[in-house]
Amino acid sequence: MDTTIKDPNPCRVIGILDDGVASLGATARAWLSNADVVIGATRTLALLQDEFKPGAIRHDLTGRMKEVPGWVRAARSDHLACVVLATGDPLCHGIAPYLAQHLCVQALDILPNLSTLQLACARIGLAWQEARIVSVHARDAGEWSRGSPPTHGLYALAQAARAHARLLVLTSPDNSPDRIARMLVAEGLADDFQMAVAENLLQPEERVLAELNPVDAAQMRFAALNVVLLWRVTPLPQPVRFGLADNTFVQRQPEKGLITKQEVRAVSLARLQLRSNSVVWDIGAGSGSVGLEAARLCPQGHVYAIEKNEADFAIAGQNHAAFGVSNYSLLHGKAPEGLDAWPDPDAVFIGGSGGELATLIDGILGRLRPGGNLVMNFVTLENLATATAALQAIEGVAWDVLQLQAARSKPILHMHRMAAENPVWIVCARREGEAP
Repeated sequence: MDTTIKDPNPCRVIGILDDGVASLGATARAWLSNADVVIGATRTLALLQDEFKPGAIRHDLTGRMKEVPGWVRAARSDHLACVVLATGDPLCHGIAPYLAQHLCVQALDILPNLSTLQLACARIGLAWQEARIVSVHARDAGEWSRGSPPTHGLYALAQAARAHARLLVLTSPDNSPDRIARMLVAEGLADDFQMAVAENLLQPEERVLAELNPVDAAQMRFAALNVVLLWRVTPLPQPVRFGLADNTFVQRQPEKGLITKQEVRAVSLARLQLRSNSVVWDIGAGSGSVGLEAARLCPQGHVYAIEKNEADFAIAGQNHAAFGVSNYSLLHGKAPEGLDAWPDPDAVFIGGSGGELATLIDGILGRLRPGGNLVMNFVTLENLATATAALQAIEGVAWDVLQLQAARSKPILHMHRMAAENPVWIVCARREGEAP
């Protein structure tokens, strides 16, 4: 038995397409022609102006989205029939979820239309049931560069391109198809994807450009109204996420150094207690091995790394370029400089301190989220003593020390011997409280 209470005067949210009234069915046209209050974007209001009844109040929501719930409330309190015009399906990156959040679901009656993404897929015959929909309709953050933070408007798309074989993209005037193509080139994904751009759908000037190479599309210009389809032409990589061999990473030559060895790295990452969405700091990144492996373990999170040595910073950059992750930002500098700009971490790894160890520990534990973990690696007694003394002076922190010494087999004549690696102290500290 349906016990849902229907609102006697709901706000009607109607999806329309760019052919205007031709995209509306009989129910939508009846709602629209009887509306006392009509809310929509400038272009949408112009498309349907002949359908409004005389005297209907019009509200242009362009640049005034925050005012829409107030307009709806006012109309309903005055017992006026209210219609909000949306593009395509109002529940797919549209206005309906926003209205539901600020009003209530019962106050809305939603009549969806086809989305422009569905139409674009139909134009080129691309099945979309397994595709990932991404909106890049965000504030302009400029061109994409490798290592851009989550605040960049193309970040979600860069992440999705690493995890999905088909992507349907709602663009914006700033994050245009050519900028998206340049992002793919910058991320080394240009040969892995083909593009289609559908412009001005359902309008006389409609144009669909299919099977574009991102390198070519990066130099093209497109109409303002468009959507982008991306599909992989190479298999989706399934890389090893944890426990990579040391020779996976570029290291300093002729002497190999500043890499956390595989055995120590595995234990350190385990003690960080990473989640898929963890925010991770890597202080003293060296070759970048810990941070880059953490980035693979946190596909919905982000790793912020810093390295002061110019040569090692360049090596970490090489490893980043080869590693196939878009959730890793590398800063050239000496901690704690630059850390203020990073979001509070869920986990922090210190592989090098640059002589600022006690200051770093105090500052990090002040920023670490409840339930977060700080893991530090030391090979000298002096740094171990500094770290434990700093931890003893801080209240509300549980900590412990693990000494790890591994030995690896090496050939000797026709036999093998065990060669010991340097012992490492792994110091772990945990902020009290439950992780979010």
